[in-house]
Amino acid sequence: MINIALPKGRLGEVVYLLLEKAGYGCGEYPADGRKLIINCGENGVNYFWVKPSDSAVYVELGAADAGIAGKDVLGETQPDVYEIMDLNVGKCKLCVAAKNGFKDDLSRPLRVATKYVNSAENYFASIGREIEIIKLNGSIELAPVLGLSDVIFDVVETGATLKENDLCVLEEVTDVSARFIVNKSAYKFKSKEINLLAQSLKGILKNGNIKI
Repeated sequence: MINIALPKGRLGEVVYLLLEKAGYGCGEYPADGRKLIINCGENGVNYFWVKPSDSAVYVELGAADAGIAGKDVLGETQPDVYEIMDLNVGKCKLCVAAKNGFKDDLSRPLRVATKYVNSAENYFASIGREIEIIKLNGSIELAPVLGLSDVIFDVVETGATLKENDLCVLEEVTDVSARFIVNKSAYKFKSKEINLLAQSLKGILKNGNIKI
């Protein structure tokens, strides 16, 4: 059996559709909102629903053999896992954004609101800009609107929320998408099964015959 951590929410639903098309569907799906484990013995997999930011933790520590995690989370936490493939879903960009008309004052540290502390520090260090981090866990866009920060460092999908709050993208830092990751120990013992699953997923993605 391959134990797979799926992120709760829309991304997990999309990834499950890919897995189903690849031959790893489950009769128990969709689970109700409180059921966290779906057993699919006939196809050799079990699915666990986890918070998106926790998926890599479950995989790294061996509670799951494999899982789905965003590249933003992987870049921030640097888990000790194998990144097997890019699923090309859940696409967005990690960006620096600010209020329209923002002018950077280079005489002082730039105040940056973000939940991606490590990634923000690495990015601004790479361009030689001194910063002050303001750690937030949600509604990051509010920070510059209320004067809490100068800019935000966050994922942007459509940009609609930025536009609605009079913000704009200053810099697109990196592309983000969902990745299929695997526990290193599990890969030693279940490499055949995991590789077969990965190849099946690649075939679905290559054919592009799934509507999501």
